[in-house]
Amino acid sequence: MALRKRLVFAEKGENFLEFKREQLIFQIKKLYKDYLGYRKEFIAIYSETLKKLYQTYKEMGKRNLTLISKLSKLQFTPTINVQYVKKIGIVVPEVTYELKQEEKLPAYTFENTSHYIDDLNRLLKDFFQNIFRFSEREDLMLKHALNFKKINRRINGLKNIIIPNLRSNIKQIKAILEEVDRENFVRLKKIKDLIIQD
Repeated sequence: MALRKRLVFAEKGENFLEFKREQLIFQIKKLYKDYLGYRKEFIAIYSETLKKLYQTYKEMGKRNLTLISKLSKLQFTPTINVQYVKKIGIVVPEVTYELKQEEKLPAYTFENTSHYIDDLNRLLKDFFQNIFRFSEREDLMLKHALNFKKINRRINGLKNIIIPNLRSNIKQIKAILEEVDRENFVRLKKIKDLIIQD
């Protein structure tokens, strides 16, 4: 009886995991479209930022640009906050990023600097916002993929190992019980024949 209950429980577990896998596939398809949009946006802003950086390097030189970046670093205070939220049984980080600028004027003069540096400054702010949003989506996709893999492994374990083992154990126990019943029946017949002969 206990094995039959375990078999029923394992079959219900398999059905539940199948349902969960279907839901996860639906979520992954939905997230993938969202992920591709964020990825396209991220790659576009990344390439634009690299172009502006190259143009600024070309016009100003590495030394001057490094000096300006060190001076600008004093003006900005980045704040990053990571919170973990559970969605569909998966723990997902939500990153909030804020760049506080203490002074409104830039840390460089307009006289000896490239005009690309203002564009680069604005692009870098957008780039950092974008990189955090993209990393959230990518992490979400990876965690969904790992969860899908884990559920698939459990389903295969139930389907290929646990349920067949339970069925074969039940079958063996039934065969043993039937054999014992036959032996008891034969023994009782012999006892009956002995009683009748006496």
